[in-house]
Amino acid sequence: MGEAGRGGLDLDAAFRDALAEMSAAGRVDAADAIDAAFGLELFDSQVTSRHLDLVARRLGVTRQGFYSIGSSGHEGNAAVAAALRVDDPALLHYRSGAFFVQRCRQIDGLDPVRDVLLGVVAAAADPISGGRHKVFGSASASIIPQTSTIASHLPRAVGLAFALDRAARLGVSCRWASDAVVVCSFGDASANHSTAAGAINAAVHASHQGVPMPVLFVCEDNGLGVSVPTPPDWIERAYGPRPGLTYLAADGTHLPDVLGAAEDAVEMVRSWRVPVFLHLRTVRLGGHAGSDVEASYRRPAEMAADLARDPLLGTARYLIAAGIDDAAGLLARYDRIGARVREVADEVVHESRLDSAAAVIAPLAPAHPEGVRADVVRSSHTTDARTRAAVPAPEPMTLAQAINHTLGELLERDRDVLVFGEDVGRKGGVYGVTKGLRKRFGSRRVFDTLLDEQAVLGTALGTALAGFVPIPEIQYLAYVHNAADQIRGEAATLQFFSNGQFRNPMVVRIAGLAYQKGFGGHFHNDDSLAALRDIPGVVVAVPARADDAAALLRTCVSAARVDGRVCLFIEPIALYHTRDLYPGDESWMTAPTGEHVPIGRARVYGDGTDLTIVTFGNGVPMSLRAADHLAAQGIHARVVDLRWLNPLPVEDLIQQAGATGRVLVADETRRSGGVSESVFAALIDAGYSGALARVTSADSFVPLGPAADTVLLSEDAIEDAARRLLG
Repeated sequence: MGEAGRGGLDLDAAFRDALAEMSAAGRVDAADAIDAAFGLELFDSQVTSRHLDLVARRLGVTRQGFYSIGSSGHEGNAAVAAALRVDDPALLHYRSGAFFVQRCRQIDGLDPVRDVLLGVVAAAADPISGGRHKVFGSASASIIPQTSTIASHLPRAVGLAFALDRAARLGVSCRWASDAVVVCSFGDASANHSTAAGAINAAVHASHQGVPMPVLFVCEDNGLGVSVPTPPDWIERAYGPRPGLTYLAADGTHLPDVLGAAEDAVEMVRSWRVPVFLHLRTVRLGGHAGSDVEASYRRPAEMAADLARDPLLGTARYLIAAGIDDAAGLLARYDRIGARVREVADEVVHESRLDSAAAVIAPLAPAHPEGVRADVVRSSHTTDARTRAAVPAPEPMTLAQAINHTLGELLERDRDVLVFGEDVGRKGGVYGVTKGLRKRFGSRRVFDTLLDEQAVLGTALGTALAGFVPIPEIQYLAYVHNAADQIRGEAATLQFFSNGQFRNPMVVRIAGLAYQKGFGGHFHNDDSLAALRDIPGVVVAVPARADDAAALLRTCVSAARVDGRVCLFIEPIALYHTRDLYPGDESWMTAPTGEHVPIGRARVYGDGTDLTIVTFGNGVPMSLRAADHLAAQGIHARVVDLRWLNPLPVEDLIQQAGATGRVLVADETRRSGGVSESVFAALIDAGYSGALARVTSADSFVPLGPAADTVLLSEDAIEDAARRLLG
């Protein structure tokens, strides 16, 4: 039998041996007294979690199960669940199994044993993820599924805590009560990650300003990050003295201690609406995961010391000392629960699993285009037909003005819309795109955040869970990479790993791309879209002109609201205030019409029959000018503005490519990993066999000053490439 199997059997035998040697010696302090039935209930939850770990490891050895990161040694977190209400939203660490069991046992119709094991064997009947991952999650139990291993769920937890009071004040329907407590658990190693440090800082920062922040951080400290030890006093030193953060600690192996500390922590958070840090000192039993050979990096004495602190033994000692049960009775309970867990395991291994790509990706990116269209074009519930008719049609605008205008209309029409980010409130954005919105709609709807992209996106993730449609702003495209996992690992995965039961609709506005004159460098002139386009299910839109900016933004907001989509709205900085296609003509200013542009539909300029130029963003005006120059030479081109980079407008691409039989992709992103590669692939996959060429920016960061022109796509390069393609 493999190491995982031996570890599980040793853990089981060690508990049995130690329990058999227990006597009724000792006495329970009155302050530690727990109701007998309640004490046995918590013991049962702890034992259930332990047997789930043991069975998961055995299933892994026989290749019938696929997940064996266990909760053994952390079972004290059952008391944290008991201290909370069942409708308090929870975002759980992967070792919070006993919490999950205790929470679910309190709700009629839930079976935590079957639910966990269905996840372990990746069964399609798994009620939370549908067989996509083993996660602790339940819509009925207000447990939001997480796949985080580095505390990347903490920014979302902070965002949700922030959203509860705001939803109540703004009258936005929220699935959780306004006095709820948000609890999130994580490990001691994860507490060192920038995501955890940033999220806790964001919570304290908000609370310091008087913003309600009802979040309970639970650090389950077992002293190890896989194989790397955490100094015994580190968590207390790092978070104990933190001003604005109440720190409580408990021995996670002693049930009354955990329960008392957890009840105190929950009461503080619920009553005072402030962040509290609960430090549970736990142990890790059985190694990190099924494949982990703990003996390769830990001394036998260390493992034996942890085994002596087994929280199941701690609870058993308490129950015996309190006269609630004896060793034989507790062992009988242990065996009865173990038999039931093994029985269910024998059943779930025969459950069917996801057997097609279509089944796997079904909840990833739901699309109801008619519903989205209807939401785009519906009128405000606050205005009647006569009032709307009296509103003058908008004048031609720049791209920045159109975004501002549209954000204002969306905020006015729908109270679930929030606009926020660094500098978006008082200043109105670095480029003035959100100017005046805070004054019109107030600081509860339009507000500034601290300078931390993870916190900005975490606020979006949390407010989206609470019923809002958040529109966060990231100042520059390069900055979003500081927090890309909040989009990739948190936002994009929630519908996937909850089988559509949870969602986080959002439209992330990102100022990006290059061609700024007189300002720049690689942080402010960045064309790195590949990491965003690679995220499954995420919508990526890039408008090039004012009316498209308004229409695409409306579509993104409605797709978020209707389908829960995560949309990235890339705003070309260099086109924000552009008025002219040619000097003085003001032809690049257009009037927003409120029209709907379906996701994945391109805009076509002209009907030239010699060449199709495919482009987007800054490439659109450059390609149009190049097309005019080519026309003077007798070469007639049409220009296709993709507008949507994910999903690509494949149908329009194929049609426009076939119309000329010659395609030039003018791509302002880099040659390697740029958009042009995907356009080529889409055309070839569709059977296109005509002439095909591309012209791109260089594989380089963008330097300061005139040197930028040497590495970026240019009009001359587009024109030269077109002539070469046509021979």
